[in-house]
Amino acid sequence: MSGMRLRFPPSPTGKIHIGNMRTALFNWLWARKNKGKLVLRIEDTDLERSTKEFEEIILKEMKWLGLDVNEGVGIGGDYGPYRQSERIDIYQKYAEKLLEEGKAYYCYCLPEELDKMREEAASKGEMPRYNQHCRTLSAEDVEKYKKEGRNPVIRFKVPDEDREIIIDDIIRGKISFNTSVLDDFIIYKSDGMPTYNFAVVIDDALMKISQVIRGEDHISNTPKQLLIYEALGFDLPRFAHLPLILDENKAKLKKRSDSDAVYIGEYRENGYLPEALFNFLSLLGWSAKDDQEIMSREEIISHFDIADVNKSPAVFDVEKLNWMNGKYIREADLDRIVELSIPYLKDAGYISDDVSDEKYEWIKRVIEVSRNKVDYLSQIPYEAELFFKELEFADKKEAVEEFKGENVELVFTTLKEKLRELEEFNPDSINKIFNIMRKNLPVKARTIYHPTRVALTGLNSGPELNHVIYILGLDEVEKRLDSALEMVN
Repeated sequence: MSGMRLRFPPSPTGKIHIGNMRTALFNWLWARKNKGKLVLRIEDTDLERSTKEFEEIILKEMKWLGLDVNEGVGIGGDYGPYRQSERIDIYQKYAEKLLEEGKAYYCYCLPEELDKMREEAASKGEMPRYNQHCRTLSAEDVEKYKKEGRNPVIRFKVPDEDREIIIDDIIRGKISFNTSVLDDFIIYKSDGMPTYNFAVVIDDALMKISQVIRGEDHISNTPKQLLIYEALGFDLPRFAHLPLILDENKAKLKKRSDSDAVYIGEYRENGYLPEALFNFLSLLGWSAKDDQEIMSREEIISHFDIADVNKSPAVFDVEKLNWMNGKYIREADLDRIVELSIPYLKDAGYISDDVSDEKYEWIKRVIEVSRNKVDYLSQIPYEAELFFKELEFADKKEAVEEFKGENVELVFTTLKEKLRELEEFNPDSINKIFNIMRKNLPVKARTIYHPTRVALTGLNSGPELNHVIYILGLDEVEKRLDSALEMVN
């Protein structure tokens, strides 16, 4: 087994976002490619917004997408606990270590005092930053602040000398920062909880994470984290920062908007297949060297290399996802698609909870035809409605004119006779009837197909007629053809 250890550390403050899941997926792929381990850690130090419900949603969506982990929440392991809220004692120990070594200090400044510092700096044309007021407080000052009831934060003491901090990013190459742009940042809040930059370093170090794959919005956090690694004497992991995901308007894919689905659960609920979304997400910022797009998990793993991920943003193209998902739906096992589609048919009121074996087989025929036109399974009721609803004409006057056409009655009469003569009633045998009628009747193909389609479905287009007739059954087909001719007389 490889010694590579990766992690996915979501915050349970909301439903899981497309960007978060892409990060989880790339970590999963790289771990599987290298026979390493993936750790699931829950970063729940935001006590006001973190909930157990959102944590369960994260676990549910990861399981649905097939992103199993080797260690962490719900599984256990040698480096737990794996929820940050259960690791507070650990963070306190390392904060005290920094305080004792003079690498951190208590800061009693109030929010309004900090605002004033920033305003003064801005008025002088300087960078708004903390002015290190509490770095050298006297014992008297500390006692005074305590008596005033001020709850201190803990700030990290950024080294005074300017120095370059260089990140050797796996995707982006060398990224350089100067400590002059950093102020003494907070590592512990006044509510007794660690900040993200502090907790994540301790967790990654103690959990022996060897590579950190995360979004590029974390690049600015990295120099602060490297200083903490250095101050605590921890070994550095390798970093890889993934490109942003943009929407179709080339804007950053943000949390929920009225028109855009940005949460994984919305795709699951709409009937996208997990393997299709897995395939699509893997191509957000990465591609196989042969530009192959439809790939199995095994193929994606075999091709994947984190160093091949693009630096430029990836565009979340919903049309491409729909094309890909539709392809997966049409190639999937039919019984599986039927089982996944039945809840949508129930919600539409087309079927009840009790489905007999005979009814199931009929539904199976309907879905086999309907799935050819859908991008996701919640569209199945719309595509299948002509088989469940009473016949309605899109334009009744136009339909009557269609049925008045020359030789239409001959077509309908011949079709009924030929269907009654069939020994086996199936799409193939029905298709042969249409071929025979085209050869033997003195009419054009349009006169055979179009009036028949309108008579049977009320529509000008739709599934192939041999399948429509097979699904409706002989009795219903005869009834509809007769009714069409009655509309003329």
